Amino acid sequence: MKKFNIRKVLDGLTAVSSPSPSSQLGAKENELIPETLQSEHFQLCKTVRHGFPYQPSSMAFDPVQKILAIGTQNGALRLFGRPGVECYCQHESGAAVIQLQFLINEGALVSALSDDSIHLWNLRQKRPAVLHSLKFSKERITFCHLPFQSKWLYIGTERGNIHLVNVESFTLSGYTIMWNKAIELSSKAHPGPVVHISDNPMDEGKLIIGFESGIVVLWDLKSKRADYRYTYDEAIHSVAWHHEGKQFICSHSDGTLTIWNIKSPAKPAQTITPHGKQPKDGKKPEPCKPILKVEYKTTRAGDPFMIFSGGLSYDTVGRRPCLTVMHGKSTAVLEMDYSIVDFLTLCETPYPNDFQEPYAVVVLLEKDLVVIDLAQNGYPIFENPYPMMIHESPVTCCEYLADCPVDLIPALYSVGSRQKRQGYSKKEWPISGGNWGLGTQSYPEIIITGHADGSVKFWDASAIMLQVLYKLKTAKVFEKVRCKEEKPSTEIVDEDPFAIQLMSWCPESRMLCVAGVSAHVIIYRFSKQEITTEVVQLLEVRLQYELNDLESPEGGGDQTPGTSPSPQTTAPQTHTSTSSNSSDGIRDNIPCLKVRSSPLKQSSGYQVELVVQLVWVSGEPPQQISSLAINSCYGLVVFGNSNGLAVVDYLQKTVLLNLGIMELYGSNDPYQRQLRSPRKSRQPSGGLCDISEGSATSEDRCKSPTSVLMSNHQQFYNGGGRGAKMSRKLSLPTELKPDLDNRDNSFSRSRSSSVTSIDKEAREAVTSFHFCETYNRKADGGLTSSLWVGTSLGTVLAISLSMPPGGEQRLLQPVIVSPCGTLVRLKGSILRMAFLDSTGSLLPSAFEPWYEPNAPANGEERDKVRKRRPVSVSPSTSQELNENQYAVVCSEKQAKVISLPSQTCVFKHNITETSFVLRADVVQMNAGICLACFCANGHIMTLSLPGLRPLLDVNYLPLTDMRIARTFCFTNLGQALYLTSPTEIQRITYSQEVCENLQETLGELFTPVETPEAPNRGFFKGLFGGGAQSLDREDLFGESGAGKAPRSLAQHIPGPGGIEGMKGAASGIVGDLARARIALDERGQKLSDVEERTAAMMASADSFSKHAHEMMLKCKDKKWYQF
Repeated sequence: MKKFNIRKVLDGLTAVSSPSPSSQLGAKENELIPETLQSEHFQLCKTVRHGFPYQPSSMAFDPVQKILAIGTQNGALRLFGRPGVECYCQHESGAAVIQLQFLINEGALVSALSDDSIHLWNLRQKRPAVLHSLKFSKERITFCHLPFQSKWLYIGTERGNIHLVNVESFTLSGYTIMWNKAIELSSKAHPGPVVHISDNPMDEGKLIIGFESGIVVLWDLKSKRADYRYTYDEAIHSVAWHHEGKQFICSHSDGTLTIWNIKSPAKPAQTITPHGKQPKDGKKPEPCKPILKVEYKTTRAGDPFMIFSGGLSYDTVGRRPCLTVMHGKSTAVLEMDYSIVDFLTLCETPYPNDFQEPYAVVVLLEKDLVVIDLAQNGYPIFENPYPMMIHESPVTCCEYLADCPVDLIPALYSVGSRQKRQGYSKKEWPISGGNWGLGTQSYPEIIITGHADGSVKFWDASAIMLQVLYKLKTAKVFEKVRCKEEKPSTEIVDEDPFAIQLMSWCPESRMLCVAGVSAHVIIYRFSKQEITTEVVQLLEVRLQYELNDLESPEGGGDQTPGTSPSPQTTAPQTHTSTSSNSSDGIRDNIPCLKVRSSPLKQSSGYQVELVVQLVWVSGEPPQQISSLAINSCYGLVVFGNSNGLAVVDYLQKTVLLNLGIMELYGSNDPYQRQLRSPRKSRQPSGGLCDISEGSATSEDRCKSPTSVLMSNHQQFYNGGGRGAKMSRKLSLPTELKPDLDNRDNSFSRSRSSSVTSIDKEAREAVTSFHFCETYNRKADGGLTSSLWVGTSLGTVLAISLSMPPGGEQRLLQPVIVSPCGTLVRLKGSILRMAFLDSTGSLLPSAFEPWYEPNAPANGEERDKVRKRRPVSVSPSTSQELNENQYAVVCSEKQAKVISLPSQTCVFKHNITETSFVLRADVVQMNAGICLACFCANGHIMTLSLPGLRPLLDVNYLPLTDMRIARTFCFTNLGQALYLTSPTEIQRITYSQEVCENLQETLGELFTPVETPEAPNRGFFKGLFGGGAQSLDREDLFGESGAGKAPRSLAQHIPGPGGIEGMKGAASGIVGDLARARIALDERGQKLSDVEERTAAMMASADSFSKHAHEMMLKCKDKKWYQF
């Protein structure tokens, strides 16, 4: 039943009794602008997850299908085939995956979890699902083993017992190996948990069991007793067989390896301490760190490989984790960047009783996946084709662009391909299973990630794949700090001073602007040619927010924001950058980071155009930048924080505007702010300056070819060139009276404590910008180049931009900037602004097409550049001036659509009452445009435009981590993404069309492959019985032979992905082939059953005939009375 809302009823009655212009206009607009998007166009689902599995715990490999599986500590399962074939699954319990076992070439996988449950996954469908689960209740699972081509899974437990599970029915066998029966009187104490189980490669009836305490038992499955017991003083971590089944090797906690002959249990045939120092007097080597795992792999042509992790000497303090490869007399120690979780040796054959022929080692590290080529000298690593280094430095922000210009990805790839490292193995990546999807999606997509070390990475995200294109290192612009002692005292963050906080990108012009945590902004231009920049261009900006009402501004009175200041062309004075502390030790005019003074070699790709730094003001550090925007058509960059905003002309390398927020309001400030008592002697003796372009070197730094020509035309708001600096001392507001929209105070408190924390004094910050060509005033008869500014208190203000003519004049004449006052107010911080034309179509910002900035001075390319005109995407010339525009403004609480130039609110929607919007974007769908929002309570919503009708509202993802809030972003065509863990990107879609086509787009993990032939036993081995011995496990472990297991031991849970579900879910040719194969197997099994039953009936008939004949012969000569 729909909730009854008395407020809405009252609002409706009020509207009926006194119709407001906006409600009437809204009805009119609805008639004029038909909305094409409906709720049936939207559906939310996850598409694909990229990156390195977060907190990995286990790994398995199918040597026939060539698929790798990785389990994690939070119950996630990641499957990898050939590059571009990836899959993500999640166990419902979220318990850690302790072990994985493939049913080799069967399209299935068994996972064992730390909550003592085992699960059977069906991989024959595009989205794998659990077929069966078994939950143990009395024993803890420690180790699992599934022999090749067997359906019986061995499960070792903490108590030292071994149980068997039929993986087809997922039922327990009555056959159990109890620990006391296994060790009998060989040990007085409990042997500890089972750490290893494996069958003899040459005799399936013999099972080796390793107990943690150091006891190994060779168990005879048929006779149900131990053949041999091997005892060693040190704890065992792993066991591995030689393929001939006559020897096995154990790794121990003291860094030793023991090799045992199976028929000589008294002592090891050989004891090795690979990294131990050998004493001269024949004593035992010094103990080393534990060898956590060992593998023993043989080759036909040469010596076997012994590969193990750990075992280093205790005196190698600070040495990185190592994998050791022993081959013949050579020992290679391969250092890893992170600790080793697990490793697997990839071999040519899946049969354990054949020469293994190892060719690679897959090493799963804590934060990386490394594959080592064993066939080449020096053991080079393979180049990892998966996007696993997203977290190389922690991701701090993301941007996502779908349907970008088609030439962008090739351009980024061409410059990024030169950055690739050398020295990789020349062989193809060995994990090559699965097939790509057959998706028809053709538009290019790019993801940009900003990182804590100041790097920016560009990724090709087209067709649900992810591949790194290009990496930009922004820290190169600054001086290197070699040690902590050299660290400047002006830094405002303890760690990662170069971390990227915000990014603004114009894909058409390829201009990039990044803002860092040290209050710095760097503007980059894309070039295909390498250059050397002698001096990095630098601007230092002094943004402060304090008004001393006892002082009057220098250089003229206040100007009302509604009126444009008259341009003044005061001759500039050269201000030297003090860059030093005043006599009382107060830092002033000092940037947080030092820009490098030596020449900077810039390779092709993104090259520094300009660095802008906020400086310390009278002992107070600059506030971090909260909003950023770039526009290539205007040649402007704008950024803001809680002190105010600055507009920078990056073509002329000048600051056009440097204002506190209160100055934008002027006398029309709606908030009554209490002034703080002024601080004495905060102003340095030299007077305040907005821009400190430094001393001689800094001044030279700013000299572009046109900077000397431009010096007489610098325009500043409030009537001052550099000679008329204004003392902008604005107070910090300590209290805010409720505004016209009755701002929710409880929300303000919750937001400041959880997300952006506009500080305790409720300081108003600049939160968003939008460059546009629109109407700034009600009386405007035509469009004006404009910058709209949104603040944290829900106000939208406009700044008019008067642009000079293009070409040479653009570099000679000033851009005149004049604030126009307040336009609209909303509840909550402004997040997003956009503009629609009179038909309801989205108006993108104007841009300039990309050109090569480093073209030869006299070449044809330079002439083309000069003739090039910025592309304006303002309304077409056929549009009459009296036709309207619509401004879409979205805040944390609500969205409004404003008709321009009348500035009337035609539509309004309260998005959330109890939560707040974290991210909002106006996005283009195939059928129209909409406003997409992500709320802190986990809801993802879309609203129609311009009508703001709710189209989608799904409770998807509660905000559990600030990382999600920082990285969530929507883009066009129904795509979105966020960082679901520190190492993984999760992509989702909110488009019904994409959801419907997703099944085709996803790759196939399982492909029908013939299992290799078993190794040939040879004539003599067949004659004298020296080959592999088989075992009828069904007869031994089945219900007829072993009985039923106790019901209380484990509970069987049918999975959601049963056979019926699988038949419906799997699709495509591979799915049909897989189903056909299953049907064929079932038919063959039924035929063999019928054949066996027929043979049994025939044998029974023969037996009956024989008995009848014998009876006839016996009774042939007897008389009737003798019976």
